[in-house]
Amino acid sequence: MQPQVEATTRVTMSLWGMFEHSDIFMKILMIGLLLASVWSWAIIIDKVRAFRRIRERSAAFERKFWSGTSLEALYEKLDGKPTDPLSAIFIAAMKEWKRSSRNKKEILVKGVNVQERIDKVMQIAIDREVEALSNQMIFLASTGSVSPLLGLFGTVWGIMDSFQSIGVTKNTNITAVAPGVAEALLTTAVGLVAAIPAVVAYNKFSNDIERFTNQMETFAGELSAIISRQIESVGGEE
Repeated sequence: MQPQVEATTRVTMSLWGMFEHSDIFMKILMIGLLLASVWSWAIIIDKVRAFRRIRERSAAFERKFWSGTSLEALYEKLDGKPTDPLSAIFIAAMKEWKRSSRNKKEILVKGVNVQERIDKVMQIAIDREVEALSNQMIFLASTGSVSPLLGLFGTVWGIMDSFQSIGVTKNTNITAVAPGVAEALLTTAVGLVAAIPAVVAYNKFSNDIERFTNQMETFAGELSAIISRQIESVGGEE
């Protein structure tokens, strides 16, 4: 009969066995943490692909921008359809410049105001792109900070349940206590499984977003200087 007891213990101490023998509250808690982990990984995979695509397309656009092509020709080629954050800033600035350049007199008299409007629309475009890049980052941050606490709460709940069982059965044998404690600790492990990738990904993506933001602001400054020279050249023609 001893082998049969050992087999039963092995089944009970397996991950599925511990999950199966836990109470309904801990099951709901672990399922919720696992779902949060799955959703976090879906966000991570999606953002890795999106950021890689943005880097490639931004680099391609910068090559075209600095290739010597005129701003008007590049704008017409894009046809108002941005492919990356830098082209979105460029299109926003060119649209405002086109609207203003229809009236040369306005540029001559209000050149500074035209420049301010162009700078303003570029800043709005940057804010929109940063907001798009930051989409679902709050979920990663929440998962990374809340999951360990939920796991710890499940562990405390499970240990309390184990102590109550000990008090009822009066059995303090380690073989009787160990399964309940292991079940309790399982929720902490599940919470860490959900939290660790989310925290690492959040830090990595936050750093990437900061780099993209700096890149966009640098590009906006360079484009603003180019357009400023064009505004001055319009004034010089008169």
